[in-house]
Amino acid sequence: MIGVLGATGAVGRTAAERLAASGLGGLRLGGRDAARAADVARALPAPAEVMRVDLTDPDELARFCTGCTIVVNCAGPTYRVLDTVARAAFAAGADYVDIGGELAAKDALADAAVPGGRTAVFSAGVMPGLSGLLPRLLAKGRPPRRLDVYVGGAAVFTPLSAVDALLTRGPRFGVPMAAWREGAVTPLAPLHGVRLPGFPVPVHAWPYLTTEAQTLAAECGADEVRCYNVFVSDRIPQALSAAWADVPDVHAVPLETLQPHASEVVNASLLDNADFGAFYVMLFTARPHRGAPAGPARMLLTAADSYALSGVVMALAARAVLAGRVPAGAHLAAEALDPDETVTALRDDPLVTQLTLS
Repeated sequence: MIGVLGATGAVGRTAAERLAASGLGGLRLGGRDAARAADVARALPAPAEVMRVDLTDPDELARFCTGCTIVVNCAGPTYRVLDTVARAAFAAGADYVDIGGELAAKDALADAAVPGGRTAVFSAGVMPGLSGLLPRLLAKGRPPRRLDVYVGGAAVFTPLSAVDALLTRGPRFGVPMAAWREGAVTPLAPLHGVRLPGFPVPVHAWPYLTTEAQTLAAECGADEVRCYNVFVSDRIPQALSAAWADVPDVHAVPLETLQPHASEVVNASLLDNADFGAFYVMLFTARPHRGAPAGPARMLLTAADSYALSGVVMALAARAVLAGRVPAGAHLAAEALDPDETVTALRDDPLVTQLTLS
């Protein structure tokens, strides 16, 4: 049995669709609204059972996980869930895949070994996830002089995703306005009104050196890594900056405190969507050292919906775990999944409108 939590959201629906089509086992869909989960189940290409579950209720969570081989968590806010669902899955004898969590969730499991050879994969979404996985193909066999990562576009935030965006603040997530250069964090200025390959309009690229990007630099041997969040206007960056100025320690306050700021982020994204439509782009470029072997220097992925694309990644991660291709223990998706297999699967998925390596 494959359990999918948060099955009524855009990420969860897509993950459930891909997993139902894979034929890897029966599905159990969970959400706070059982009626909405039942609607999702009826639309799947294979039968699925439905169960109401609130992640904050230990009994409901334990009941959902019981009988599952793997639990796929698409619910959130992911940076408050951390290792809560993973521990419930392990207690039920199941493996685990999560769309978020990053180092904060992975480290939360470090105090006690993952039991019974179980496997957990965190950050199995677009960013983090694909943003740290796909650039490895540009560095395979030839450590680059510089790697650039540009991820973003125009996507409407949901209230929950806006809260998650606000929670990506702190040393376990990344450093704003910074790059990685020769083993050290260094300042980096934003880019305004620039034209980038794959982006249909001029954009604003704000540096954010994620912990994922720092790991990427170390593992690929890159001298320099620049990682940007890309927006079509300054509305969302301004909404996020205003929230962080008002609530410097976002992880120390109740979620209710963040709700007004999350609403501002949602409204900013709606205005961007009204002006520019919806699109999502992942652009990776590599600058090789002089005399390096020939190889690809650019990867470009485009999609209309970043949430649904994250659902595809969740399903791919779950399939990798079920197939035994991820070893026991706690991992981040960017470090655990195979980039070549992932690219092959993404090219075959209808949600991906373009994926080129040149």
